[in-house]
Amino acid sequence: MEDVSLTVPDAIVESLPADGDDAARDMQTAVAGWESRLNRAIEEAEDDDEAAGAVVDALERFEDRWEQYDDFVVELRAWGQSPIYAMAWRDLQAALIRQLHDHEDLADRIDRERHARLVSDGIRPGR
Repeated sequence: MEDVSLTVPDAIVESLPADGDDAARDMQTAVAGWESRLNRAIEEAEDDDEAAGAVVDALERFEDRWEQYDDFVVELRAWGQSPIYAMAWRDLQAALIRQLHDHEDLADRIDRERHARLVSDGIRPGR
């Protein structure tokens, strides 16, 4: 399985306020770390099925984080605070999910792994 390349989309960086340079750097650092861990898991996998499992694990973490940041947006608005950074991090999670699904070597394997998990575990609560 080929290495995965993840990026912070320019649109997300451009959506940050003028003083958002630190947040942009934090996003770049986080994405580089996630990419490195994901590629290491793929390399260490014994076969493509195990590698697909590692990718689906990462997808599930990104989906959970997306939900958390989406909740932060609502909460910040309720408190009269700007949710711009929570929105940017939420959108980053969605972008990473999309990038993994768009990776030509992964899309089918992701679907197969998710279906296999449903069959072996049953429908997971909260999903």
